[in-house]
Amino acid sequence: MAFIRSVDVIAKKWAEVTPMRSADYAAGVASPRRSWSAATKAAEKSYEDGVTKAIGRKAFGKGVAKAGDEKWSRKATVNGTRNWGPGVAEAKADYAAGFAPYQAAIAACVLPPRYARRDPRNLARVKAIVDALVAKKESLHGG
Repeated sequence: MAFIRSVDVIAKKWAEVTPMRSADYAAGVASPRRSWSAATKAAEKSYEDGVTKAIGRKAFGKGVAKAGDEKWSRKATVNGTRNWGPGVAEAKADYAAGFAPYQAAIAACVLPPRYARRDPRNLARVKAIVDALVAKKESLHGG
């Protein structure tokens, strides 16, 4: 039988040591061994194969069932709440850059006339916005 420490000992060491490695993490991100985007793009076929196999064995639903609501709630409450504000603030420029084409599409949209409140013809105004956004998304992302 192979010797391995108990899961409690292993988890305790991981939780104590790993947080002290943030400088190593930062150094790795600052100077990766290879381009993230090139390596990720090169792995596209492997990704597709893995997703297809996961669908075949219904891994998504099994993973959701295994994690359960308690884990999701605990992680979202503890980590999500703590990181929400700083994450949103840090992402302001990325959000603006990502949304700018859609904002421009909405601004350029010529809306049909507005009718009385609850008039079903007002739905044409919504459709005009939806059509403009769909066209913009397809032009940016190819569908």
